[in-house]
Amino acid sequence: MDIALIIAALVVSAFTSFAFTKAGIDKLRTSDAKLIERGWGWVKSSPKGTTKFIGLAELLGGLGVILAPLAVTLFNFDWALPLGIAAAVGLATIMVLANLVHIVRKEFKYTYKAGVMMLAVTVIATVLLSIYPTV
Repeated sequence: MDIALIIAALVVSAFTSFAFTKAGIDKLRTSDAKLIERGWGWVKSSPKGTTKFIGLAELLGGLGVILAPLAVTLFNFDWALPLGIAAAVGLATIMVLANLVHIVRKEFKYTYKAGVMMLAVTVIATVLLSIYPTV
C-alpha cells in the first residue's frame, strides 16, 4: 500500500469527520426555532423531526468516515471498511439532497459550501475503495 494514499485518506477523513460531526451536533442541540432565526428557512417548510434526523445522520456519518479507516489501518479490522464507505456515500447523498433543496429555494450562497463537502466525501469514498479493494 502506498503510505501517501493512506495519509491523504486519513487527512481528508479527519477534515470531513470534524465538519460533519460539528454540523450534526449543532442540528441536534439547536431548536428548530433558533435555526429559523439563523436564516435556515428550509427548516420551517420541512416536516417535524427532519432537522434532527439530518443531524443524526451527519453525526454518524462523520464518525464513520474517520473511525472506519482508522480501524482498518491501525487494527486490521477489514470488516470496518464497508461501513466507512457506506458512511461516505451516505454523506455524499445528504449533500446532493442539500444542494437540491438550496437550489430549489434559490439559496445559492449555501450550495457552494455543500458542493465542497460533497466533493470531500466523494474523494474519501474513492480513496478508501482504491486503497482497500473490497472485491
